[in-house]
Amino acid sequence: MMNFLISAFKSLPTPFYYYDLELLKANLAALKKASSPEYIVHYALKANANDKILATIKNAGIGADCVSGNEVKKAVEAGFKANEIAFAGVGKSDEEILTGLKSDIFCFNSESAEELKVINELAAKYNKIARIALRINPNVHANTHKYITTGLEENKFGINLWELDSVMQLIKNCSNLKLIGIHFHIGSQINDLSNFKNLCTKSNEIQQWFEERNYMLEHINVGGGLGVDYHHPDDNSVPDYKGYFEVFDKFLELRKEQKLHFELGRAIVAQCGSLISKVLYVKKGVSTSFVILDAGMTELIRPALYQSYHKIENISTANDQFSIDNSHKYDVVGPICESSDCFGKAVMLPETNRGDLFAIRTTGAYGEVMSSNYNLREKAKAVYSDEL
Repeated sequence: MMNFLISAFKSLPTPFYYYDLELLKANLAALKKASSPEYIVHYALKANANDKILATIKNAGIGADCVSGNEVKKAVEAGFKANEIAFAGVGKSDEEILTGLKSDIFCFNSESAEELKVINELAAKYNKIARIALRINPNVHANTHKYITTGLEENKFGINLWELDSVMQLIKNCSNLKLIGIHFHIGSQINDLSNFKNLCTKSNEIQQWFEERNYMLEHINVGGGLGVDYHHPDDNSVPDYKGYFEVFDKFLELRKEQKLHFELGRAIVAQCGSLISKVLYVKKGVSTSFVILDAGMTELIRPALYQSYHKIENISTANDQFSIDNSHKYDVVGPICESSDCFGKAVMLPETNRGDLFAIRTTGAYGEVMSSNYNLREKAKAVYSDEL
């Protein structure tokens, strides 16, 4: 990180989330440039619901993808247009469905026959017509971590292909539902674009199934899932949007005037965020040494939950000559009373001392939004590049 940033960080209480809004804007510009007029992008609020982040994304003309009633409320409050808000989620409560109905959102991505019945009943009660897309489980493997794979029959999400006949019969009998599309989401942090090609192939087959039964769909929603480079955040700060969209442009067979929707989250916000923390202690162990930070799994749970990698930097030694010869191996851990509170094992770093500042990179997605008050810890604040 640039020297002036490190100097500014020294005066701030740690831990905190640092957001580079200029990088976020550059990311959004690259996304818009690579996209097509037929493509409509919704930002997945579950990745980061920070007010200033949402304002920046909304101002770029992106829609919203929500997975809870409160996310729908948040999107509306942040200024996202109701007709650009999609609402997914395998367990929508009656209250959450009513939130979507009363807000007149673009679409419910519905995940089961039981949910369709409830949406229809509630829509009838309030004299509404609910626009729906069927979230279909395409049984396409995303080749990612098992906790963030969502498109297999063994996962809880979506309607299975063998259920479609009965589901469509149900919809015929639901006068307060309007079927406008189909929805897919096969997983998250996908870096092999061939997985999206497989999704296109399956989507084409499913769309053909609907057409053979005289159902014409207004849109197809292929979800999100585009991964980011956690190992090289500076070299690859913006994802390969061009390659990503080209897969769908080449392999997905859209019909005339049919719109294609995407729900990107991590790809948009991950690289603009870093978790900044201070070294409390350096503790010598028998076989390893521990760097104990004042940030923990309460600020970034991904390593504990997914065993995920984040690049860890001692930014207080950023100007020091660093090489393997003068580096030291540390386990970088937090202060939480859990053995899983570990950011990285055997991390090669310059010699580290109490008071050094650390940056844990690529935390703009699933960092602040998944934070907690476990151990009764204070919530970490956010700091923005335009404030320094």
